[in-house]
Amino acid sequence: MVVIGEVFGLLAPAAPAADRRPSTVISARHRRRHYTGFLMTPAVASTLPPPTSWLGGSPPPHTGEMTNHGDEPAATEDETRAALLAKSKREFTPINKLFVQAPQKSPCRHGPLATFVRNRDLRGLRALLLILGITSSGDGPDGWSTTLPVPVWARAFDTTRDATPASAATGVSKVLTRLEERRLIERERRGRERKIRVTLLREDGSGQPYTRPGKGNTDRFLRLTHRFWLDGWYAKLDLPATAMLLVALHEKLNFELPTERVPEWYGWSADTAERGLATLEHLGLLTRTARLKKSPLSPTGQTRVYQHLLHEPFAQYTVEDVFSEDLLHASVYAAPRNKPPGKRTAGAVTKETGS
Repeated sequence: MVVIGEVFGLLAPAAPAADRRPSTVISARHRRRHYTGFLMTPAVASTLPPPTSWLGGSPPPHTGEMTNHGDEPAATEDETRAALLAKSKREFTPINKLFVQAPQKSPCRHGPLATFVRNRDLRGLRALLLILGITSSGDGPDGWSTTLPVPVWARAFDTTRDATPASAATGVSKVLTRLEERRLIERERRGRERKIRVTLLREDGSGQPYTRPGKGNTDRFLRLTHRFWLDGWYAKLDLPATAMLLVALHEKLNFELPTERVPEWYGWSADTAERGLATLEHLGLLTRTARLKKSPLSPTGQTRVYQHLLHEPFAQYTVEDVFSEDLLHASVYAAPRNKPPGKRTAGAVTKETGS
């Protein structure tokens, strides 16, 4: 008789050589001291499969690192953005209106936003809006800046989706390079931890230092609620819709916008503007109200115009607005909704930058 632990080398160590006996029967004293389990004959033991076959295969190699079944998964892209926005201790992002449109007396009314639209750079636009949102103070020694490790920037910019760490880091570099070339940010590497400090510049693309509302600043700002990120609207709005959302926030309440004037006023095609407005309307973020306007040179003496009204979570109503006749009229007599944007026509923005 032999012990199964001795046959398979699993349950107990072998007896010391000095204590072994020539007999196949092991004394009770040694069984008590060195073995646990049960006894079987060598003939039976020889017919059993190797232990790895009934213990689930070969054990995994030991890496020297213990895992805990209570470990939580890594933070997602959305969770990373939410945490960064929470640190700002605000519910909205102030954006200088000069980013959307230059002043009236300027030779060209196009703001830096037009460059993002014409270059189909949705990722770059989202990155700039996020940097503006998470950079909350300019009182520190680094001014209006945010310093984060490269992997955190990668999650914040969504360059980690279906990408290796190296590809994600490259994506961050490409995005920041485009923003730097447009004179909207400055960047600098910090320390051995591969951190990148991003410093905001004035949103008009002049390369001048960044300023915020208040403290003697006379610039006009629009407000982009953080729900743009937290409620997932950023993922539902394509480039034309995101651009037209910023235009709607830039304009006054219940604004008129002849889309044929968009190329002159904002810097992208009327077709792109129409598709952006149609997406906002389809998602319930905007309604149109048709009205007849006096037009002395038209055959009928009138022309039909549309007013556009933003809704929650992007609407910015004051107490006076709630009782405004125009607002009540727009809410009750909204024009029929546009159909969802269909196939894009020639000359329109047909592709959005993904790196």
